[in-house]
Amino acid sequence: MPDPLIILCPLRSFSSVVCGMLGQHPEMYGMPELNLFLEDNLGALLQRHQRTRPFAVHGLLRALAQLHDGQQTETTVRRAQHWLNARLSWSTQQVFAYLADLVAPRMLIDKSPATVMSSHSLQIAHRICPNASYLHLTRHPRTTGKSILDLVQRNHEWNGPADPERVDPERLWSIAHRNIVAFTRTLPLGQHMRIKGEDLLSALDVYLPQIAEWLGVRTDPDAIEAMKHPETSPYACLGPANARMGNDPNFLKDPRLRPARAQEQPRLEGELDWRPGSDFSPATLKLAREFGYQ
Repeated sequence: MPDPLIILCPLRSFSSVVCGMLGQHPEMYGMPELNLFLEDNLGALLQRHQRTRPFAVHGLLRALAQLHDGQQTETTVRRAQHWLNARLSWSTQQVFAYLADLVAPRMLIDKSPATVMSSHSLQIAHRICPNASYLHLTRHPRTTGKSILDLVQRNHEWNGPADPERVDPERLWSIAHRNIVAFTRTLPLGQHMRIKGEDLLSALDVYLPQIAEWLGVRTDPDAIEAMKHPETSPYACLGPANARMGNDPNFLKDPRLRPARAQEQPRLEGELDWRPGSDFSPATLKLAREFGYQ
């Protein structure tokens, strides 16, 4: 089995579309959000999901349904749930290895934004996948923040309208990227790549070959063209009623590439939409500028 690719970024950072794109490469397989690195044990992980975010298991259920039965229906999702329930004593490492074996010889791609909110989860990821390639995907903190607020306001999973005291987009962005930077600094040279999501989506013919070359997979025109169609992923749509999610809701409803959206480059300075009268903190500005944002 090839070592996996793990995409590291906070939510609302183009990870669904990027994973969908890369997963259409003939030698790679893009998963929905597996969220396997949050716990060491499968039983503990499922309990955590049930307690905090029940929809966080949807990606894992959809992946198992698709890989076991070739389709995602309410029946195949129920079978996937039974499969998980029969293996509560498994480690999450065993589950991840099982999925990697199912998609072999293709490279498994994982993108689970919840992973980067905890340095402990990143260490679990590294313990499970010590030789994985890690792609650090960034997005401007201002557009990320606006997108987070939009998600919070429109999706019932967050229990109602945005409350800046409860959901601070700047804090989410900052914690995630600080954790990622600290983690990737411990990796050997060449094991991770950082790329601005805006640049990638605005210049596919420039950056897709670079990523493919870094991963050691095909860079021919057919392979690059295949990656321009994330909508062909089996996870690029809403799932059945018992596992609707598994990716960003906007991507699930409209998985087409939208390069113009990624070209938006606002200024870092200025009042924040979600915190009137306040700007980004000096620490956030410093980190954003390190990533190349102005």
